[in-house]
Amino acid sequence: MRGQIAVTSDDIICSALRSQDRTDPAEAARIIHIAHRLADAARVAILPHFRTGTLSAENKFAAGATSEGQFDPVTAADHAAERAMRDILAKERPQDAILGEEFGKSDGTSGLTWVLDPIDGTRGFIAGTPTWGVLIAAMDAQGAVYGLIDQPYIGERFEGGLGRACMTGPHGTRALAACGDRALDAATVMTTFPAVGTAAEGAAFAEIAARARIVRYGCDCYAYALLALGQVDLVIEAGLNAYDICAPIAVIEAAGGIVTNWQGGPAVDGGRVVAAAGRVQHDAALKVLSQVR
Repeated sequence: MRGQIAVTSDDIICSALRSQDRTDPAEAARIIHIAHRLADAARVAILPHFRTGTLSAENKFAAGATSEGQFDPVTAADHAAERAMRDILAKERPQDAILGEEFGKSDGTSGLTWVLDPIDGTRGFIAGTPTWGVLIAAMDAQGAVYGLIDQPYIGERFEGGLGRACMTGPHGTRALAACGDRALDAATVMTTFPAVGTAAEGAAFAEIAARARIVRYGCDCYAYALLALGQVDLVIEAGLNAYDICAPIAVIEAAGGIVTNWQGGPAVDGGRVVAAAGRVQHDAALKVLSQVR
C-alpha cells in the first residue's frame, strides 16, 4: 500500500483510469473474476446466519461490552465468510498477499494485496438491518486497483476499477456515477455513528451536518455505495481501518467521486475519511475537517 503523501483532487479522480493503465487486460479480467467468486462465496457463508434470531457475537473489545462504544462484535458469519474467501485465494491466487479483518495479514510475492472485510457493519448485521456488506479490494503499491461492495441480502453488488463502474442487482445493471458538484446546503451527508469518534471529530461533523440539507446515520459501507450511485454527497467517518475503506475508495473513484483523509491526502490506511461526490462538497468539508488535530 502507498504511503501518506500529498495528492490533489485531480489525482484522486483519475486513479481509476490509472489503475486500468497499470494492469494488463488479461490480469484485470482475472482480478475481476476472482473478486466476484469471493463475493459469491461470502454470500453463501453469511446468509444462513442472517436474521435467524439465534446468532451470538463475541466482543473483540478487550474490556468487555459495557456500552455501545465498548462493543466490537464478531460472529460466526464473519469468520466463515473470510475463511471462504481465503480458501479461494489460497487455491487460485497463492502469490497474492491478503489483509483481512478477522485473520490478519498473509504475505505474498506478486505485489497485489486482497483487502477483505467479510462483514462491514457487524452491529447492523446483528440488528437485522440490510446495510452491512462484504468489502473486497485488490491493491497494488499505488493504491486501489479494483473494489467491490456486496450486499448479499438485497442482492446488490457495486464494483469499480479496471474499467468497471456499475451496480448489479435484482432490478438489473446500472452504471455508477457520483452526482458531482453541489453546494453543502443542498447536500446529503451520512456517517455510521452520530458520535463520529472523539469529541473534536464529532464537533467537526456536527458543523458540516448543521449546514447540510439531509443528514442520515447508520448505513455502514452501504453509504459509500449510495454515494457512488449518485444518491449521497458526503460520507464522513473516523477511526476506520484499511479493510473498511479500500473497496469503497475504488468504487467511488470509478464513479467519479473523491475519497481522502481529513487533510486531503490518501485514505487507504483508514483513520479519518471523507468521501465526496464532487469537488465542491469535498472542499467545503475539508475546510472544517482539516482543522481537527
